This record gives sequence, structure tokens and C-alpha cells, in this order.
Amino acid sequence: QVQLAESGGGVVQVGDSLRLSCTASGRIVAGYAMGWFRQSPGREREAVAAISQGGRSKFYGDSVKGRFRIFRDTNKNTIHLQMNELTPEDTAVYYCAGRDYYSEYWSTSSMTHWGAGTPVTVSS
Repeated sequence: QVQLAESGGGVVQVGDSLRLSCTASGRIVAGYAMGWFRQSPGREREAVAAISQGGRSKFYGDSVKGRFRIFRDTNKNTIHLQMNELTPEDTAVYYCAGRDYYSEYWSTSSMTHWGAGTPVTVSS
């Protein structure tokens, strides 16, 4: 059983940077495609970024392209989301999630493992 735990959330100012981390316990997730999702009040949970098992393929949501970067640690058990140029629209709870295949489509229903989320607040 794979368990995911996010960390790194917090309160930052507009234009700041923040790095989120997702660490997996249990079975190694090198075989999992991993993604970051976020949800703000009154909105549906949306895919932010995702990375393939080997790290070569990456997906980014339109609203974060050029500002966010997803990458794996070399030990393959940790996924990071580097968030730059943050705006108040990035305020949300960020969730790490995994599934056993990679594609260009990332829906919440397709993910099989979820973390509990870490909140990010960007104040103006």
C-alpha cells in the first residue's frame, strides 16, 4: 500500500516562490506516474502538474505553465512542485496523487492514491 504525504505549504506573498514535496511510504513509487492537484473553495479539484514514471514526460495546467515545475528526487520516492511567481489565484489546498500509468489527461477519478493535502495561501 502506497501512502503519500505532502509538505511545504504555507502563507507567502505575491511573487514569492514555494516548493511542495510529496513523499511516499510503502512500495516505491518509481513505477507510478505522479501528479499535483489543487482545490480552492467553491472550485473543482484541478490538475496542476504531472510527471511520468521515468520523469521524461511532464504535464502542466495552462494556468501554471512557465511558473511551476514538477520533478522527482533521485531516490524516486519524492516528488516536488516548484512554484514561482505566485499569485492569489494559486491559493488552494495542493494534493499529491499517483496512478500506474502516464497520459496527457489527468482527472481526479483516474488517480488511485492521494495525499491529505497541504494548504498554500498567497496574500496580496
